[in-house]
Amino acid sequence: MVDSPFSRREFLRKAALAGTATAAATLVAQPHLAAAATRSPNEKLNIGMIGVAAQAGWNLGQVATENIVALCDIDEHRLAAAAEKFPDAKKYADYRKLLDQANLDAVVVATPDHSHAIPAVWALKRGLDVYCEKPLAHSVYEVRQIRDWAARKKAVTQMGTQIHAQDNYRRVVELVQAGVLGKIERVHVWKDAVGQLGHGKRVKEGTPPSYVDYDLWTGPAPMRPFDESHFHFNWRYWWDFGGGVLADFGCHFMDLPFWALGLRYPTSVEAKGEITYKADNDVPDNMRVDYQFPARGAQPPVHLTWYHGAWRPEGTEAYGLGSAVLFEGERGRLLADYGTHKLFLEPGLSAETPPQTIPASIGHHQEWIKACKTRGETTCNFDYSGALAEAVLLGNVSYRTGGKKLEWDADRLKAANCPAADNFLNREYRKGWEL
Repeated sequence: MVDSPFSRREFLRKAALAGTATAAATLVAQPHLAAAATRSPNEKLNIGMIGVAAQAGWNLGQVATENIVALCDIDEHRLAAAAEKFPDAKKYADYRKLLDQANLDAVVVATPDHSHAIPAVWALKRGLDVYCEKPLAHSVYEVRQIRDWAARKKAVTQMGTQIHAQDNYRRVVELVQAGVLGKIERVHVWKDAVGQLGHGKRVKEGTPPSYVDYDLWTGPAPMRPFDESHFHFNWRYWWDFGGGVLADFGCHFMDLPFWALGLRYPTSVEAKGEITYKADNDVPDNMRVDYQFPARGAQPPVHLTWYHGAWRPEGTEAYGLGSAVLFEGERGRLLADYGTHKLFLEPGLSAETPPQTIPASIGHHQEWIKACKTRGETTCNFDYSGALAEAVLLGNVSYRTGGKKLEWDADRLKAANCPAADNFLNREYRKGWEL
């Protein structure tokens, strides 16, 4: 594995004999690549888990085919429960200490959004492969840092948009890319979030449970008095820690048009929203975000609109889906949700089902595990999913500037017409937690 000097030494000896000195130098700098080159596909990875319960617990179960050598959580009760299943794994409250463990090959980052970037970037800098939950990071700047370090280190990465691995999305992508709808210039994406928005109050003082390290949980975010209304799942609905319904579900649903249409960076983003609940949460429960994407080769520009809460496209109630993606093309419409899709062609038109060109997935996590061992590609690597996450998070940036339409310059990571957006593209880190 990574910490086996014999494996590295033997590989480099063979590389030198083959005259591949340049390749050898690269592998010395990134020993996980050398280990992978000698690893059997049947040999297990040494994985560290950052987060072990709730969604992180589900991730843990999905990678349990490998060697779980490290577990980290700020909740002693959750950590103890996970350790019962993996008694040989070392236990940590602080992920910074976990990342010092010598025998790691890869890590899974499944913390609240505000604590994604630091462990992900630090792991990548160390040369580890990374699986990270959506929306990859808390801010646009952090997403770009993660993407850049993944590329620099040639890491195998995967973002946790698990629906991407399901057959339904693959069949929709094939229909779109086969030209069944003709050219597509309009996409609507909506999410019924009624009942999912946790309502909370700001408090002046609070005491965290004795089994929780609240300082470590807060990490880079501003320290505020503890309250259950912003802890565990409810952190999603405060800007300090999450990004509301858009950050929670945008990467899942917008993944489909990004994949099918080859979208990357929007040229403009404009968001409107409203808060209708009686609570102190920061995030809107109703929201609309309009994205304009440029032409891509022969494909025309695309206007994509995201809606959540009570807001949705006019007339789509007739489809009977609370959450869905609707493609509008020259020849008709295509409606899809996580598990179903339906084609509505213009009168007199017909279409044959295109051949299956996208193979079935072996599983979202297993794709990543296999690629870690073979140095292959994943379908939601950080280059692809990073562009998706940036677009999603830009919707919140526009909303927080008062609904300003952002003219987006992706190369410069700037809204050319809105200097105020800089305040929301990154955060001020708490001392000692700088990225």
